[in-house]
Amino acid sequence: MLKFISFGSGSSGNCYFLYTETDGLLIDVGVGIRALKKHFKNYGLSITQVHHVLVTHDHADHIKSVGSISNEFHLPVYATSIVHEGIDRNYCVQRKVSDELRCFVEPGTSFQLGDFVVTPFSVPHDSSDNVGYFVEAGGTNFCVITDAGCVTDDMAGYIQRARNLVIEANHDREMLAGGPYPQHLKVRIQSKTGHLSNTECAENIARNMSEQLRHVWLCHLSEENNHPELARKTVDAVLRSYGIVSGKDLELDVLKRTVPTGVFELG
Repeated sequence: MLKFISFGSGSSGNCYFLYTETDGLLIDVGVGIRALKKHFKNYGLSITQVHHVLVTHDHADHIKSVGSISNEFHLPVYATSIVHEGIDRNYCVQRKVSDELRCFVEPGTSFQLGDFVVTPFSVPHDSSDNVGYFVEAGGTNFCVITDAGCVTDDMAGYIQRARNLVIEANHDREMLAGGPYPQHLKVRIQSKTGHLSNTECAENIARNMSEQLRHVWLCHLSEENNHPELARKTVDAVLRSYGIVSGKDLELDVLKRTVPTGVFELG
């Protein structure tokens, strides 16, 4: 049985935990290490259940604590070589990943990590580099796409294979347009290397999902330019326009920015 917890999803910090009875991995560690230890304890889990760390990209809200947890618990950190270089440069990462704990991934190349088979794939974003991860374990799979300016054909292929999908629904277009951000930042967010809107997220789910997709979680919502219920309603409405009914054809949840989820058992 593969299980999933989100410990945070948004600009304040991102961290996802996938685990089986015998193995566990973190995807991004943008949550403070003290908070993370507290979360594990509150769930009756131990941080020693984590055996591997995957990193998507080198923005602070995804890597703030990666060096701390890696060195304290001697955890290997998997990322592209460019992302590792970005971690080294990022002043928000006070403790860097030790050389002996750095492991390198290549988009499109699958590898075994204990109970997991992991395939990274390229995701367009204005970080040094960025990947999503397609993880297979326990007879099912899990796909995460965050901080994506658009969905490429390659990314669409992983959505088509996904049974469990975490995908960015960062902003509502009207809220962003009428909000307080300066124009250059609005342009950046809406660019092909920025972030997916609620509508873009939904359109890409609807166009690419297969019948095996069971659960979708909307991630990385903007605090200023989105709202959880708005994101849910927008995605639900677009899916319905394609004849896809959430709650019937698939489960749809919104990941909170700073509050952990419950434990999801992935079918």
